[in-house]
Amino acid sequence: MWKSRRILEIAALTLLLIEIPPLAMAQTDNVKISMSTLTAELEQLRVPKIEDGELYFGKTKASEEAVDAVVKKQAGVATVFRKTADTYVRAATTVKKIDGTSAVGTTLEASSPAIAKLNEGEAYYGDATIFGKAYDAGYEPIKDATGTVIGAFFVGDPK
Repeated sequence: MWKSRRILEIAALTLLLIEIPPLAMAQTDNVKISMSTLTAELEQLRVPKIEDGELYFGKTKASEEAVDAVVKKQAGVATVFRKTADTYVRAATTVKKIDGTSAVGTTLEASSPAIAKLNEGEAYYGDATIFGKAYDAGYEPIKDATGTVIGAFFVGDPK
């Protein structure tokens, strides 16, 4: 009797493990679709640049409208960061701090695994914890006309 129960437990565990990767893939696909929406929304405005300490796409300053549009289309959260020295500052975001207020003006957490990738001009896709909440996340660097990283796009689906 215990052998047949053990076989059933192993079979159930095997089925569960088979189903987990497609779920993780679906979450990553959602993040990539959201990222495509955000980058397309802003990059159509022209080449990004830093002017007077602010991030612009052509003549349009990074604003809440673009990140709100992504969230309305795809759900989750979105942010546009501007890079200042060694940090990434939220220029526009739908992310909320723990107290429920907008996280605009806050920095990307120093412990974020995305920072090293972004500084090298590369994307990061994976887990992120922001103000205590876990996300399936994507970060893409924003580069100016010379190829210098001047900011980052972020999208995340809550876990």
